[in-house]
Amino acid sequence: MSLAANIMDNIKTAMKAKDTVALEALRAIKSELLLAQTATGTKEEISEDEEVKLLQRLVKTRKESARIYTEQNRPDLAEPELAQVAVIEKFLPAQLSEEEVETIIAKIIADSGASGIASMGKVMGLASAQLGGTAEGKTISSIVKKLLV
Repeated sequence: MSLAANIMDNIKTAMKAKDTVALEALRAIKSELLLAQTATGTKEEISEDEEVKLLQRLVKTRKESARIYTEQNRPDLAEPELAQVAVIEKFLPAQLSEEEVETIIAKIIADSGASGIASMGKVMGLASAQLGGTAEGKTISSIVKKLLV
């Protein structure tokens, strides 16, 4: 089942359950999917990789908003953002732990023969391609820096 069809089914379920937080998150996903499809100018569905990137972007945006609300002592606004993150993350592939990511990146560095911070771009490209969707870019970047220094 495609992500769009899955989202529509979940929207119906959330409407029946009167779950406003889930409904808002699901509608945001649907909206982003439609925008991504129309941005290309074709009616074709977007690729699975693009769907994962889109979902990660939505999660990142909401986490950042929640962090700002928390810093401003507004838990009433941060709570719904974090609840939406939980709903959106259900559609993402399982995330790897930092130890697993570090192991994979160490192998990439060994295989590519990279050394020093000058090789960071090369390692980041390889790591992002291999770990796409299973780890956040920020996590990958911090681990690559740690291992290359």
